[in-house]
Amino acid sequence: MQRRFSDYLFISLKGIAMGAADAVPGVSGGTIAFISGIYEELITTISGVNLSLLTTLRKSGFAAFWKQLNGNFLLALLIGIVISFISFMRLAKYLIEQHPVLIWSFFFGLIVASIFFVGKQIKTWNLSAIGSLIFGTLAAFYITTLPSMANNDSSIFLFFAGALAICAMILPGISGSFILVILGAYKTLSDALSIFDFKKITIFAAGAVIGLLSFSRVLKWLFNNYKNTTLAVLTGFIFGSLNKIWPWKETLTVLEKATGQTVPVSNITEYGTLEVYQRQINNFETLKMVSEKSVLPLHYSEINQAIDPQIAMSIVLMVVGFLTIFILEKVGSKTP
Repeated sequence: MQRRFSDYLFISLKGIAMGAADAVPGVSGGTIAFISGIYEELITTISGVNLSLLTTLRKSGFAAFWKQLNGNFLLALLIGIVISFISFMRLAKYLIEQHPVLIWSFFFGLIVASIFFVGKQIKTWNLSAIGSLIFGTLAAFYITTLPSMANNDSSIFLFFAGALAICAMILPGISGSFILVILGAYKTLSDALSIFDFKKITIFAAGAVIGLLSFSRVLKWLFNNYKNTTLAVLTGFIFGSLNKIWPWKETLTVLEKATGQTVPVSNITEYGTLEVYQRQINNFETLKMVSEKSVLPLHYSEINQAIDPQIAMSIVLMVVGFLTIFILEKVGSKTP
């Protein structure tokens, strides 16, 4: 496949979209890769990274090595992902703190559209596909209900957090950033990126590389041998993840960082949603959400002292998110 510079520019733009998605807890960069038409090439390219590349480099030179690696594709994609992930993680932190209902509404629409586009790849709807869809849905929904752990910044922990999170990041429907939230490593990593703590970043990246090289081989084998079933599971993953993306939440328990104790949010404030209370006191550091549940917009308003649930703007942003996937799919279908 002969690609032009403009093709690689489009690949970098897709990488930017993937990085932005992965920076948000609850949204999967793997979903974006699938919709934009580069998912299987990405998995095949990553799984092809092995010792034979060194043999090619030694015997045939760098040009042959780079071609076998599919280096131009990988470099273009990684440039977009890294630039976007590092920059958007800061923006995502601000938006989630200051405008959570609106940012989650946009991503909710995006994920709803993703269900359609991934699901339509399933060629045969048989008992196996339906069972796999249900399994994927229940598994992803269960993951979204898991309470977050306390922050941990030990080197070994960061290494394994990187390996586990990257596996989730390349799975459509499973958010790598949300896995980091559950593990208690999201803030540790976002802080490290903000202050350029290269030691922590390097340890996390090393774990991510090991996890990526290992898990990509499993995914490639599944696509080669059980593509229909695998697509059904992935569609279920995306559907089940909607619980995490739902914009209106009621916080159940929080972690007091000063004491290390997990307590009901009602012990802290009369507001029913932690982010609302944190905006009132302009403090997003001393308390951390541990568990929450999705609620209807009117109930969200009721438990937060009649706050505006922003229903109209949320619907608009859901539509925008939905249409964004149509644009990505259109671009993905037209470019190599």
